[in-house]
Amino acid sequence: MVSATEPRLFCVPPPPEGDLEGQRVSSPDGAPPGPWTLETAYRYCERMATTHYENFPVASRFLPAHLRPNIMAIYAFARTADDFADEPRFESRRVDALDRWEQLLVAAYHKEIQHPVFLALRDTVRRHNIPIGPFKALLTAFRMDLTQKRYGMFAELRHYCKHSAHPVGQLVLYVHGHHEPELHRFSDEICAALQIANFLQDLSVDTPRGRCYLPEEDLVHFNVTREDLLAARHTRAFKELMAFSVSRCRSMFLRGYPLVRRVEPGLSMELEATWRGGMAILQRIEDLDYEVLGFRPTLEKQDMLGIAARSIFSFGRRFLRGEV
Repeated sequence: MVSATEPRLFCVPPPPEGDLEGQRVSSPDGAPPGPWTLETAYRYCERMATTHYENFPVASRFLPAHLRPNIMAIYAFARTADDFADEPRFESRRVDALDRWEQLLVAAYHKEIQHPVFLALRDTVRRHNIPIGPFKALLTAFRMDLTQKRYGMFAELRHYCKHSAHPVGQLVLYVHGHHEPELHRFSDEICAALQIANFLQDLSVDTPRGRCYLPEEDLVHFNVTREDLLAARHTRAFKELMAFSVSRCRSMFLRGYPLVRRVEPGLSMELEATWRGGMAILQRIEDLDYEVLGFRPTLEKQDMLGIAARSIFSFGRRFLRGEV
């Protein structure tokens, strides 16, 4: 029989004997050793969520207050793992850091771990019966980042998004009590679109690092070479490729939009703001005539305020029409 204090959806095999003590797995991210309480652990996750730039709101005021800390805990888990795979300070120990992060994850499904992220994450998992699968999928994506720098076909890029993007939406839906497969399918489209919009936004950052998230089949079709990308040549062919890529990504956002209308009001406004943030990035790329190889376009504070206002206005119209 599973204890009422443990996750109930899936049985997670225990880690090797001794790892449950938590002392055998050192913290790979440099978090202070504590001691941590649940309250201070959630505050740690909140600081991480509020000090990192993102194109979308992380646990905004649209969400019910009692759920925001849980979303921040999930964000802190993913953000830290992403740093392991991407940040220069982890260059020589990326694999080891991700492996130890996964050890802590598995251990947290069985016992309290004296680490702020996993103390908060354990509480979140227990409250909302969240399976371990989406967390492990994220770690798989970050490991893929270490070895795969290019993608031959768009289908391969979508497979990557299945691990890197889909789990994020799934976890948010789990926190809100949504397990309906049809809602998860809409969420997958929005999350994959957000991921791909971020790839298009980050071309000036990823290209010098040897990463290319523009599929090889598209580069060949539009006659864009890697040398063009490295030299930041905004050729006509490159702009045609970007116009196609932005249009395809926008269609994914539109396919996922019905999710916004099928969830409770707070989550609906959060999703609308997230959706509009991704669409705004695509619009910013278009406004720059696709000349994004030299710098990274971002959304400014006034853009975020405008997105929030339009999201509230859109929700108000749906409310007046009786759609909420």
